[in-house]
Amino acid sequence: MKNNSGKRIGIFGFGCVGQGLHDVLQDNTHLEVVKICVRDKEKLRTLPSNRFTYDPQELLQDETIDLFAELISDPEEAFFIVRQALKAGKIIVSANKKMVSENLPELVELQKQYGGTLLYEAAVCGSIPILRTLEAYYGNEQLQEVSGILNGSSNYILTKLDAEGLSYDDALQQAQELGFAEADPTLDVGGYDAMHKISLIAAHAFGALPAPSDILRAGIQHIAKRDVSLAQALGARIRLVASAKLDIKHKLLVQVLPTFVFPESELYYVEAEFNGVQLKAKYAGDQFLKGRGAGSHPTGSAVWADISAALAGYKYTYQKLDRAAVQLEEDAALKLYLRTSKPTLLPELAWLELTSFGVDAQAEQLVGTIKRKDLLQHLQALEAADAFVAEIPTYVTVEELVKASVPLLEEISGY
Repeated sequence: MKNNSGKRIGIFGFGCVGQGLHDVLQDNTHLEVVKICVRDKEKLRTLPSNRFTYDPQELLQDETIDLFAELISDPEEAFFIVRQALKAGKIIVSANKKMVSENLPELVELQKQYGGTLLYEAAVCGSIPILRTLEAYYGNEQLQEVSGILNGSSNYILTKLDAEGLSYDDALQQAQELGFAEADPTLDVGGYDAMHKISLIAAHAFGALPAPSDILRAGIQHIAKRDVSLAQALGARIRLVASAKLDIKHKLLVQVLPTFVFPESELYYVEAEFNGVQLKAKYAGDQFLKGRGAGSHPTGSAVWADISAALAGYKYTYQKLDRAAVQLEEDAALKLYLRTSKPTLLPELAWLELTSFGVDAQAEQLVGTIKRKDLLQHLQALEAADAFVAEIPTYVTVEELVKASVPLLEEISGY
């Protein structure tokens, strides 16, 4: 490690992550915070006003600054800042997963062209060093699957539903009060946050650059009590699982879906705001990483880890991006559980096979198999029908589902 003494940093953003990084930096006095750039001049903050600037160029044009930390929520503004820093050949770290995932090809090219460095570990799994692990240990290893719980907010909500029987609204309110979920939770509970994260993982694990429109994504916002109870009756838990895996044709399946997870999976035991990531490698076998995926200090510490690594000369190598591109698989089928309280609004899905069960005056429950591409094109219509969809393992039979649902029909009225 090179000595970081005398290094100067400019920080963009002083929200949850920015404040967490600032707290971490108090124990690392060799790095001087020049100023923190924020947008709102009227907002009350925990530091004196002279520590802040409201003009990004005051930092970006300061030749004495050695590196930047971009920690703002606006992806377009974040991209402007990161792009300008890279064009100046600077070091910059970012926690903005949407910005990085949607612009990764250009960001990689800017690093090559101008010699700057961009690290974004904090954008993916909070305190879990998944990107560093993929780069350092699996850069030349053939991975078969990377899957995990990548959003601490939705996992906190699902844990409360499963363990305490809370309503979705009550669990969401708790997550917001604890700072795990935003006032507008759509990005978290809708699966968008995890979608951007799994796209970054796919780039480092498989050399793929899937567009958001190519990723099969559904969230947990329409989950109901009977869904949770059905999973419990089967001995499972519902978790929002993001995955990227190769099929037998060596094509890549990328998705974010609520999933019935059973005790044989490590993800079954990932609770509250924690994240967990499973890696399946051809030769190295299986690995599992777990850590806090939400919160000011866990994410701030991940930013600090990137800063320390960048100052020591670390860069992403993107080894797998430079190889032959992996094609995305669209025709593969998956087994799906679907429940809606508005069955008349359901779109006409091209089911390969379908069984209806648990039908009553309040809801209809279905289980069947469908091609990924056919489900992908109807996701918006399913959301409009308040449909909750979840992947279910192929070994779970229709008979087991029917048996598990029978006691629920008279006992459960839904949320």
